[in-house]
Amino acid sequence: MTSKRAYKLQEFVAHSSSVNCLKIGRKSSRVLVTGGEDHKVNLWAIGKPNAILSLSGHTSAVESVSFDSSEVLVAAGAASGTVKLWDLEEAKIVRTLTGHRSNCISVDFHPFGEFFASGSLDTNLKIWDIRRKGCIHTYKGHTRGVNAIRFTPDGRWVVSGGEDNIVKLWDLTAGKLLHDFKCHEGQIQCIDFHPHEFLLATGWERFVFNVVI
Repeated sequence: MTSKRAYKLQEFVAHSSSVNCLKIGRKSSRVLVTGGEDHKVNLWAIGKPNAILSLSGHTSAVESVSFDSSEVLVAAGAASGTVKLWDLEEAKIVRTLTGHRSNCISVDFHPFGEFFASGSLDTNLKIWDIRRKGCIHTYKGHTRGVNAIRFTPDGRWVVSGGEDNIVKLWDLTAGKLLHDFKCHEGQIQCIDFHPHEFLLATGWERFVFNVVI
């Protein structure tokens, strides 16, 4: 068998300080958004050396970013707990959402609806309605910070992973906890769903990841 060698496609200075988070747009797979310690959110075309947009507005480090499904909106959570929503076509802030009492370190858009989720070190997972301009539900249950969140591909559920070593599965329609996954021995750092199969991958401290069916 022959194996393909990996190589570096591109390297560029994305921020004036540390890059804290990034996300590639899933619709086109040609755009990249980054968030930095310099309080900026920058938008890039993959393969191009210069930012398409540099978005200002946060007054603390940006710790989470995400595109909506159409790649028209970007949500960014900051160390202050504030979440800002940008319209990329108009390059302006359309919402400033407050409610988290500590760092907002994870954001994810619903795959179909006009709302998104945010997770914070304040232990809460919040669901925000873009049209109603506010929080429509707060899921409480983690005893420590929420490090990672992800909607299921069908949009029925949302999953959160915490510093309490637990992954929680929440029902969006009923607004309640469906299941706790307590098979981890360290803080949950990252989670993601398989796009077509009923599989959830979770990564946690001690260099381990699980696949849950």
